Amino acid sequence: MSEAVRPYDLVIVGASFAGLVAARTAAMRGLKVAVLEAKPEAGHRVATTGILVKEAAEEIDIPHTLTRRVHGVRLYAPSHRFIDLFAPGYFFLTTDTANVLRWLSNEALRAGAKILYRARFEGADRESGLFRFRGINIAARYILGADGARSAVARAFGLDRNEKFLTGLEVEYEDLADADPRFLHCFLDSRLAPGYLGWVAPGPSVTQAGLAVGPGRSPDLKAFLAATEPIFGYSKARAVERRSGRIPAGGLLKRWHTDGVMLVGDAAGQVSPATGGGIKLAFELGRRSAQVIADHLQDLGPPPAVALAPELPSFAMKKMTRTALDLAPPNALIDMAIALPPMRWLAQHMYFHRRGAGGVSFAEFEAKLNAERQSAAAPYPTASPGA
Repeated sequence: MSEAVRPYDLVIVGASFAGLVAARTAAMRGLKVAVLEAKPEAGHRVATTGILVKEAAEEIDIPHTLTRRVHGVRLYAPSHRFIDLFAPGYFFLTTDTANVLRWLSNEALRAGAKILYRARFEGADRESGLFRFRGINIAARYILGADGARSAVARAFGLDRNEKFLTGLEVEYEDLADADPRFLHCFLDSRLAPGYLGWVAPGPSVTQAGLAVGPGRSPDLKAFLAATEPIFGYSKARAVERRSGRIPAGGLLKRWHTDGVMLVGDAAGQVSPATGGGIKLAFELGRRSAQVIADHLQDLGPPPAVALAPELPSFAMKKMTRTALDLAPPNALIDMAIALPPMRWLAQHMYFHRRGAGGVSFAEFEAKLNAERQSAAAPYPTASPGA
C-alpha cells in the first residue's frame, strides 16, 4: 500500500534568504509549510558574499555574533588612489553567511516549518486544486519558487528566467592583517572588473576578496589578487575557501507568477541591476510573499501576485546605471574622476543612498566611536555612603 501524500498549504522551493524568511513568516501565520532544498543543509556551499546594507539589517535582526559592522567605504581608482566615504548613522554588516542561513533555517523550524534537505524539485502536477510533487510524496495548495537565479520552478511552470548576469569569484582569507577593518574596500577597474568592481571585505572571522564582471565577460580573480597584493598582502594570509556565483542583472522578470505559483528573490530577478544587491529585497519580499499567500489561503484575499505587484521596485534608474557600467569607461577616465566632487557625490549616493556626509569626517566619527567604547568599558560608579 503506498504511503499517503503529505499535504501542505505552502511548499517553498529553495532554503535561500528569501525562502527561509518566507517559511518562517508563513508558519507563524498558521500555514502548514515545507521547504525543499537540494543541498544537504542550509548554508552548504554558499555562493554569495553576504554583505548586508543597513536596510537589510533593519528587516531581520540577525545575531551580532554572526556579523561585523563596517561604517565606511574606501573606493579605489585603477591607479589605487582612493576616496573614503561615510554617512553618519549608516553601516554595512559583513556576515558569516553560511551560519546566517543556518540560523534562519532554525528560526523557520522553530516557527513550525518543515525543511526537507536533499530534496530536489523535479516538477509538480496540479490535480483537484493541489500540486503533487514528482519524486517526493508531498502536495501543496501553493508553490513559492525561491530557488535562485536559474530557477527550476520558473522552468517547470513556463515562467521567465534570468538571462543577464554578473559573474563573480571570491576567496576567503584568515589573518589578512593589512585590510583596514573600518572599510569595505571597493575597486573600480575596467580592465580587471569591467561592468562591476572588485572588493575586499573584512568579515566576522575571515576577509573576503573577490570581483565580479558584467554580462558576457569572464572574471580573472588571479589578476585582481596580484594587482592588489601590495595593499593587502594576501601572500601572508591563509586562503580557506573559494566560491563563485552568478548574480541576476536584468531587473524584474515580466512573467514571475502563474495560478498557484510565484517566484521571489533571485528567481524573480528581484536584485538591483546596478549593484547586484538582493539580500534586503529577499528579506522584505520573502516576508511579504508569505503574508499575501497566507491572506489568500486563509482569508480569501486577492491572488498573491496581485497583492504583491504594487510593492515591487521598478529599478528604472538602476537599469540605466547598469547600461552605463556595461560600457566600462577607460581606466584613465576613472583615475581622473575619482577625486572630483561629482564622482564623490555619485559614489556617496550609490553606497549610502540619500544620506549625506552631514559635515562629519570619517576621522571625527572614529574618534567619537573610540570615546564611546572607552566610556562603555569603564566601571560603573558606586554610590557613596549615605547617598
